[in-house]
Amino acid sequence: MLHPNFVILGVLIGFIGGISYLISTIKGKTKPNRVTWFLWALAPLIAFTAEIKEGVGIQSLMTFGVGFGPLLVFLASFVNKKSVWKLKRFDFACGTLAIIGLFLWYVTRNGNFAIFFSILADGMAAVPTLVKSYSFPETENYHVYLTAAISAAITFLTIDTWNFAHFGFPLYILILCTIFVFLIKFRAGEIITRLFRTSKS
Repeated sequence: MLHPNFVILGVLIGFIGGISYLISTIKGKTKPNRVTWFLWALAPLIAFTAEIKEGVGIQSLMTFGVGFGPLLVFLASFVNKKSVWKLKRFDFACGTLAIIGLFLWYVTRNGNFAIFFSILADGMAAVPTLVKSYSFPETENYHVYLTAAISAAITFLTIDTWNFAHFGFPLYILILCTIFVFLIKFRAGEIITRLFRTSKS
């Protein structure tokens, strides 16, 4: 198990990846889905508040970083009009489901439920960008997801209290961001599509 202070290192690594994505967005090279990135800011910040109430401690810094970075990206998407990904009904449908998840958190007012519904909302918000990364990986930047996965892994290795409040969000971020890296960096969507077509022919 790593010393809890290693979480700070993980947050800094995640921040570096976030800056890379932020600059790429401002330049118009990366086209973030605003529905996803707005909710990616909102849900983790709610989870961060819940973790603080549950006494999670320094590990909650990772969750804060996961929310603060997307907030900057969301704001940056308004700087360059070329950086905007065209939103469709599917995007708004996923966003609506994510909002419902956050509403359920508000109703329960329970720390663990708050974290669970924040994960659920964050996951629903991720769906449009997962679909985009599968079909159009060139519109994304994998660095932010790689550094977020590293940050989550470091946080995971510092946990000494194994309950959902401590490991729920880091584990979720680790899994989600690893999937994004495979989709964007290694063009996993193209590979899966080719394999599917080959199996049908």
